[in-house]
Formats: sequence, structure tokens, C-alpha cells
Amino acid sequence: MDITNIATPDFVEVDAGKRLGKIRSIFDREKPRGIIVTEDGAYAGVIGEKQLVRSRMEDDTKASAVMTSAPRLDRHEDVREAARMLVEGDTKIAPVYEGEKLYGIVTGDDILEAVLESLDAITVEDIYTEDVVSVGEKAHVGQAINRLREHGVSRLPVVDERGDLEGILTTHDIIDFVVRDDRRQGRGDRRGDLDRMLDLPVYDLMSAPVITAQPGELVRDVVSRMFESEISGLVVTPTDTENEVSGIVTKTDVLRALTFTEEQQMDVQITNIDLLEALTREDIVADITSVVDKYQKMQVHHAHVRFHEHKEKLRGTPLIQCQIRLRTSHGQLAGSGEGYGSEHAFHVALDKLERNVLEKKGVNADEKYRGQLVRKLGDL
Repeated sequence: MDITNIATPDFVEVDAGKRLGKIRSIFDREKPRGIIVTEDGAYAGVIGEKQLVRSRMEDDTKASAVMTSAPRLDRHEDVREAARMLVEGDTKIAPVYEGEKLYGIVTGDDILEAVLESLDAITVEDIYTEDVVSVGEKAHVGQAINRLREHGVSRLPVVDERGDLEGILTTHDIIDFVVRDDRRQGRGDRRGDLDRMLDLPVYDLMSAPVITAQPGELVRDVVSRMFESEISGLVVTPTDTENEVSGIVTKTDVLRALTFTEEQQMDVQITNIDLLEALTREDIVADITSVVDKYQKMQVHHAHVRFHEHKEKLRGTPLIQCQIRLRTSHGQLAGSGEGYGSEHAFHVALDKLERNVLEKKGVNADEKYRGQLVRKLGDL
């Protein structure tokens, strides 16, 4: 299946120097699926609907300040490869070309809607993220923002003192609150208002009750729920309770699942691949393979490597966070770390992953020994 009939010509093309005020007017009038930004007639980037609507930048800001880069897709690209390119580009929208001519755009939602009925072969348990970053309901919004930035995530389950799920806080919740406050109070110097917002308890901004998913549910049903509720992710809770947080499942997780293969070579996906410098995809695959090979019984179904750039720099080299997540025959394993430059960050994360792999090996060995000991004692 390719994206020939999934891509849409429903987009607006604007120059990089176009002011946001004009673009907002065009968007409100024509209501396109997305905006393609060009510079000197050549493709430069994209602006999604949410970026435009939720942007707090002044109307005279140029489009180039809001646009994001996105990979060019061929109109006849395979849907799996298109999903991979969107995930690796860390974007929800991409330009589609027919030869050298710009045809239109495709979004992650377009792809998911097209393959929805085919998602009955996988369950939430197959794809969701177990290592969840949460925040306490009494924490300040400023603390939540720091946590979102630190971990490069867009949503935080909100928990009470017992760790029970109370709500969900997303970057969209925070931006919507700021934008609404802007419209209510005007734009001027509002540093004091923003400071007060950062001191608000998370409880005041979170969404509740939380729409959840269970590990055994079909991904098809969960994606349908996301579309109906106009959200991009769900908190995963155990089947027997909705208070405990087991993980997170997002539309991006589903897009990533579309790229899983059954080939002998490890399937590795890299988000924000443009941050790679000296590293290559082949280097990453080889290094992860050498770590996994230390535990022969483990089969890796899929590996996801995510790079996130911080603003901090050392002699011009940015601080990078790297997260490595493996889906294996022995469950999920992960490692994360930070370093200046992608190569340093990757190897810090790889060292952490190796410790976790060896720890898993040790735990299983201990369990095997305990089983042998119990059988011996039974023979006495």
C-alpha cells in the first residue's frame, strides 16, 4: 500500500517571509490541512494547524520562525516508509512530491485513518511505552514544564501522593491556557502574569478524568478513541484498575509500529536523525547489536533511538539527550543519557542500556538458580 490516495492537495503555500497575521487570516478563511513554506520558490518547511493556532508569536513574526523541517515524500511512497520518515523526522506533516512538482501534504493522522482497519493484528501491549515520566498533582506548572523539556515528551500523567492517576497534563494544555489568558488580558508586558502561571499547581491545568487504554486492547480501537476525543495519546492502565499508570500509548507509537519488520537484521528507527553528526545508522545498529548479543536468548523485535537537543552548548556543541528503547522477547529495555553531541549522548545511553541488559540476564539467571534449588530441596 502506498500514499497515492492518502496524500491530499489541500494545503496553502506561503513564502518564508510571510507574516503570521496574514497566514492566520488565510488559514481561517481556507481551513487547509497544512501549510508549506517556500523560500525563493524552493521548499523550506511546514507549519501545522496546531503550531499556527497555538503560536503566541506576534502577528508580524515571519513564517520562517514558526516552520519546522520535514522530509520530502514521493506521492507513491510505501505507507510504511512514509510512517518511518514522519517518525524519524519528528513531524506530523510532510510535503508530498510527484516528480519535482509539489503535489500536496500527508499527515500522520491521514496515514492512521487509512490503515485503521489493519490495526486489529496488534495490541496496546505490543507497542506502548512502559518507562513513563509523571508529575505530582501538587507540583507547580513550572516544574512540569521543566520535566517535559528534560525528557523530550509532550504529556505527563498526573498522580497523587499514593501514585494513583488523577489527570493528564500536556504541552497543549499549557499553551492553550497561555493563549486564552493572552486574549483575555491583552498582549503588553505580562511577565508577572506568566510568573504566577508557573507557580500554579498542576492540578489547576490538568485534564480529568483521564481517557485510558488497557494492554490487551486492539490498537485499532485505541486509535479510534484518540480520533473521537481529538487527542494524540492515552495513559495505559492495568486491566483490573484505572488508578495505576502502566505506560503511555501515542499515535507516534502506532506509526512506529507500522514500520516493524520480520527481517533478520534488527529494525532500528531513529527520531531526529538530522542531529546525527559522525554517527551513521549502521554504527547505531552495530553497537546495539553488540550489546544485545551479550544475552543470547533475547530477540529484539524493534529498536527506537531518539535524540533531543537542549539549548545548552559547550564550545558550540549542543547538549543532546539520547533515549534507546528495545522491544524484545523478554519485554522492554531502555537506556538514556546526555552528552555534548549525538555521538557522546548515544554512547552514554548505550552504556546504560548495556547495564540494564546485563541486569536482566542476572535476574533471569537468579530465577533459574532459585528454581533448581527449590527442586533439590523438594527431593530431600
